Amino acid sequence: MSNQSDSLAVALFSEILTVDQLVRNNMTRALPKGMELSHFSVLNHLARTKSEKTPAQLAETFHLTRGAMTNTLRKLEVSGFIHIRPDWDDARRKLVTISNTGRAARDEAIAAIAPVIAEAVERVTDERVRPALAVLRELRLSLDEKENS
Repeated sequence: MSNQSDSLAVALFSEILTVDQLVRNNMTRALPKGMELSHFSVLNHLARTKSEKTPAQLAETFHLTRGAMTNTLRKLEVSGFIHIRPDWDDARRKLVTISNTGRAARDEAIAAIAPVIAEAVERVTDERVRPALAVLRELRLSLDEKENS
């Protein structure tokens, strides 16, 4: 890689990391009281996939340790946002699903963060976001492939 390419890559990832931090800060402020971004992420994933997941599958999906995911799941279960049950086929495993309360909390969170996200995208314009989204998706797939190889 040339110095120019190195510089471009560093600038790109610097911007991505800064945007990530700003998005997290703004979304965290907009989330309903007591909900953390990690809670919303798990609830949103469970609601979108509409299937039970093991804690290990969720940890892998979010690139977390099993311990970190277990901590998040414990908090969600105490809040009544998820149900954790034994896997009837393999007693060593547990299965996680979103509860009706969790679905309602996720919907409330989406309603709260949607305007924050929409405002940021509106400022940049849809026409400029579409090609950027394609590039970011390619970067994500490339990094994910590298991590999983």
